[in-house]
Amino acid sequence: MNLKLGVIGTGAIGREHIRRCSHVLQGAEVVAVSDINLDGARNAVESLALNAEAYANGMDVINAPDVEAILVTSWDPTHEAFTLAAVAAGKYLFCEKPLAMSAEGCRRIVEAEIAQGKRLVQVGFMRPYDSGYRALKKVIDEGAIGEVLMLHCAHRNQSVAENYTTEMAITNTLIHELDVLRWLTDDDYKTVQVVYPRTTSKAHAKLKDPQIVLFETHKGIRIDVEIFVNCAYGYDIQCEVVGEEGIARLPEPSSIQLRKDARLANTILTDWKDRFIEAYDVELQAFINDVKADRLTGPSAWDGFAASVAADACLKAQQSSAIEPVSMPLRPAFYYR
Repeated sequence: MNLKLGVIGTGAIGREHIRRCSHVLQGAEVVAVSDINLDGARNAVESLALNAEAYANGMDVINAPDVEAILVTSWDPTHEAFTLAAVAAGKYLFCEKPLAMSAEGCRRIVEAEIAQGKRLVQVGFMRPYDSGYRALKKVIDEGAIGEVLMLHCAHRNQSVAENYTTEMAITNTLIHELDVLRWLTDDDYKTVQVVYPRTTSKAHAKLKDPQIVLFETHKGIRIDVEIFVNCAYGYDIQCEVVGEEGIARLPEPSSIQLRKDARLANTILTDWKDRFIEAYDVELQAFINDVKADRLTGPSAWDGFAASVAADACLKAQQSSAIEPVSMPLRPAFYYR
């Protein structure tokens, strides 16, 4: 029997998730959608050929008796309220990042979930579902390169819009590394520092680009992440893990190698959706399967909280240029289950 989903928010990512859940993945159907613009919700129902009810208020989706699980893809500041409402209703929920607009908001969700006595929330961090990152994780966990000493990472975008700010390099870009690097190393951050190299001429006047973020973890692993959002040549995600006995690198996305005009070339992606499209499919299929099995295994509310705590420390480090502590409390036993 299909899992009956409600989707809150029918913008670009909402429509993409509705499409994949309705026409690509197995075991689910979208029966309710909402958007602050009701016409947008109705258009999604019609254009994606859904047999679904359209609402203007996401709370109506959460309270709909036929909705068994919810996807939150609405405007970021609404995520906390919808997540808390779904937890209060005892319904499983997949929330696109950020889980909340602050670490304190994430903490409220964690506390509400613990009070319910059951994991109900999954956060939309897709990189642990990417085949390349999974292969890298396997190498680390099996000890193939010995104990991990360092990670060298890069997150590069071809360009960004004029409304992209220096702070968004943390909250919108680095946030993915903040989650996946904790997952790769099975460790939390201890300190962070942000330094600014020479600024590219391709950045607008109010944006410092590139940035380098330097972490130390509790195990003593050193991590450097280059954030360069006007690199001009494409969308490029890099991760190199240096161990005591070897080095492991995130594989490059598959592409055709072309030999022509005395040159050897590979195409570089320019759109992040193309780079991780399969990971999105795997991520949501896993959520559907987990809900039907009545247990979640993906990124948790605690992971969302941890990313937010680290992001807050990074934002402080952007301003101070000093080494700032990342004050992460001990993980509750609830999230070790």
